[in-house]
Order: sequence, then structure tokens, then C-alpha cells
Amino acid sequence: MSITVYLADDQALLRAGFAMVINSQPDLEVVGQGADGAEALAAARDQHPDVVLMDIRMPTMDGLEATQQIAADPALASTRVIVLTTFDTDEYALQALRAGAAGFLLKDVQPETLLDSIRTVMRGGAVVAPSTTRRLLDATLLARGAPRTADAQQQRKLDQLTARERQMLEEMATGDSNTEIAERLFVSEATVKTHVGQVLAKLGVRDRVQAVVFAYESGVVRS
Repeated sequence: MSITVYLADDQALLRAGFAMVINSQPDLEVVGQGADGAEALAAARDQHPDVVLMDIRMPTMDGLEATQQIAADPALASTRVIVLTTFDTDEYALQALRAGAAGFLLKDVQPETLLDSIRTVMRGGAVVAPSTTRRLLDATLLARGAPRTADAQQQRKLDQLTARERQMLEEMATGDSNTEIAERLFVSEATVKTHVGQVLAKLGVRDRVQAVVFAYESGVVRS
């Protein structure tokens, strides 16, 4: 059964390009397209696509609002949102992650990365581009004047982590896959998955993306 994808972007040419790449795969299918967030939200509620590729800057309703509403709707719990961004919208990207997006990609993403990302979020994973994670989040947090040290609530959560789990949080912030982390730490991928699950539970975050944001905001990861 194909993974269904909805495309939300106000640039028709960009949508057409993404659709061509996605529909070239036997396990992926574009089931709809829209030019703004309101269309994307309505389509999500009507069609329940597996994944929504969501632009940020769109008329009528922007991608941030649409992402937040999709993530907050219990009926759309199985729909994952990947936000598309550019270097000049770092702040929007961070807001989108907080709103519930499963990740973000740059609009010049390579076709194979786009396809792998769709499959990753469909499996319950999260997409944080390894080449841009640190730069985007670090620059954004500094620009916002974030203290980069854990507040009392964050510290209480960090104190619940074992030394191994804290190390795993730092590893997750690299954006590397479970397989890559397992190879680096000389442990099995199953062990990494177990630790990741424990970290998410103790921090009270939904997925790896939210854990990365937590790691940056609490000062666990610094540039």
C-alpha cells in the first residue's frame, strides 16, 4: 500500500517538481496539492494523507498555523507534517517544530533525501537535516536571546536521565540515524532505539525533533 502525500506550497512549479519525484516511486503517491495552509488543513481532514509536505510562507493561512492545527487534531494523529524552509526562515522552522512538525527540509533538498524523509516520518521517525540542524537551531536560539542554560523545569527532566541517556540525547542532536549512532557507540541498533524511547519519555517530548529542540534550548548541545 502506497504512502500518501499531500503537497502544500504556493509555487505551482515547485509542487509539480516534488510531485514528479514522489510519484516516480512505487511506494509513494501524491494524493493532492494546495496553494495555502487552509487548503492543506481541509485536505488533511478530508483525505487523511500519511504525510503533508508543508511550505511556511503561504497566503490565507501560513504553514505554521496549518501545522499546529493538524498536530493538535486527534483525528489526524497518523498524519505527519514535514515543513519546507529556506535559510532566511530559521525562526519559522523552529516554530514549526514546536508546533508539531515531524521535521524540516530545505527547499533545495536532494530528491533521494526527500524520498527517504517521507519514508522515515511514515515509520514514526523525525527528520532533522544533519547538515543544517546545528547551524539553523543554534543561530535561531542565539538570535532570540535564548539563555542556553536549563531552567528549573528542564533541569528536573535532565536529572531523570541516566548518563547513557544523556549521551544519547547529545547523539540525537547530530541528526544521525539510529544505525549511525549504533555504529559510533559500538552498540546494537535495538539498544539505541530503546535508549531513544526512554529519553523521549523522560523529557516528555513527542519525537526526536522535539528532543533536539530541547537539547539546544537547555544548553545540553552547544556550538
